Amino acid sequence: MFEKFTPDARQTIVAALEESRLRGDRRIGTEHLLLGLLHQPDAARILGTDLHAARSILNALDRSALAAIGIDVEGVDRPPVPASRKRTPFTSGARAVIPRAVAEMKKTTNHGITLEHLLLAVLECERPDPAADLIAHLGIDRAVVRERVRNPRS
Repeated sequence: MFEKFTPDARQTIVAALEESRLRGDRRIGTEHLLLGLLHQPDAARILGTDLHAARSILNALDRSALAAIGIDVEGVDRPPVPASRKRTPFTSGARAVIPRAVAEMKKTTNHGITLEHLLLAVLECERPDPAADLIAHLGIDRAVVRERVRNPRS
């Protein structure tokens, strides 16, 4: 499937994998895909935010969720996941992004899944999905982003 991805979309997936490892996660989730998108300057511009802000908010959301069940992680760092020869799996939510990106591609004349297709597919995530929570906390207006993607000159 990834052979249908354009180079910038592939770089986004590689960045998402690295983000999952940096966070100590063993699977690539929608939140990692969003962070991977923010590695791309065009996506960060379209979304109106940056990687640093998204990482900070995601960390705060994680701490808040853990605090809600009585776990205090203040001062505790997650170790990165060691490199493995096994392919890092996607969560079900992240797997669902791919067919949505394909559907976005089919609406255009492109013959490959682009950064913009991935971005539009991630925007479709709904709460309680981690990317949807992150989008909400970053104050990203989905309608504005969709308009920027579909009409880049406006």
